[in-house]
Amino acid sequence: MRTSRRTLLKSAAASLLPAPAIAQSGWPSQPIKMIVTQAAGGTPDIVCRLVCERLSRALGQQVFVENRPGAGNVVGAQAAARAAPDGNTLLWATAASLITNVFTVKALPYDPRRDFVTVARAARGPFLLVANPGLPANNLPELIALAKAKPRGLNVATDGPRNFSGLVAAWLIRSAGVDINPVPYSAMPQGVQDVIGGRVELAILAIPSAGPQMAAGMLKPIAITSAQRAPGYEQAAPIADTIPGFDFYGWLGVSAPAGVPRPILERLNQEISKILDTAEFAGPLAKMGFYSMGGASLEKANADVEAEFAVWRKVVTDIGLEPE
Repeated sequence: MRTSRRTLLKSAAASLLPAPAIAQSGWPSQPIKMIVTQAAGGTPDIVCRLVCERLSRALGQQVFVENRPGAGNVVGAQAAARAAPDGNTLLWATAASLITNVFTVKALPYDPRRDFVTVARAARGPFLLVANPGLPANNLPELIALAKAKPRGLNVATDGPRNFSGLVAAWLIRSAGVDINPVPYSAMPQGVQDVIGGRVELAILAIPSAGPQMAAGMLKPIAITSAQRAPGYEQAAPIADTIPGFDFYGWLGVSAPAGVPRPILERLNQEISKILDTAEFAGPLAKMGFYSMGGASLEKANADVEAEFAVWRKVVTDIGLEPE
């Protein structure tokens, strides 16, 4: 069969149009699912719901949360990676699900770089190095001096060698050149109680876990893992003041399955960026020890995530951690 010149011209013109925009012009036409890789009620879940509530209003469709905890963020991330790339299923991403799991999980059932695109990074949460109030050290230089005077004499509670506080503790110990014993806990509340009770001297904790105990005088701050002091916790000097370049924090954000049409990604990025830049969002966030990362383009959000792969690859390699 011969194709007419008119048909060819129509086909050529159509090829110049953004097909995803044509196909997805009605988006969102149904509720959107945001998969959270932690249990309901935790800080990541609460921050996600703050975003989803405001995003629902902006999009004119409900953005509802589905909690899929388990296996160190793997269960939820895998479910999101397998979802249809239509913009109707999103991942409430963490630094673990998109970055550190690559280096700590031997048979990760998804590939963050291949299976996801970052829509926006929403909030960051630094960790605090805290101590039992009776420890004769009040800042990081004093702690390093004490640890060097008492090799293997100090212990630090972490959430395990392959989780965030365990990785940061190992990097701090290596960078400071001290011999402190990491003590892994399957449930960090027990680790906190052991530090308060004096059975363990130190802990690395997220601000929501450390803040109330500090306010009650049961823990004292030694340092903070971010390169800047945290509002409300200015008494904790950055580790970077003593160990230049030390800058680690957990973060939360939105990712989408690879293949979601660009116009949908751009709309999501724009609406989430507006949310992040409001005091209505930043105020409640700061009370939980998280801080808005502000709006950024799709390109910058993805470039920032990509840059973290090199950082964490070096950390895991240098501390000699093998995935399992």
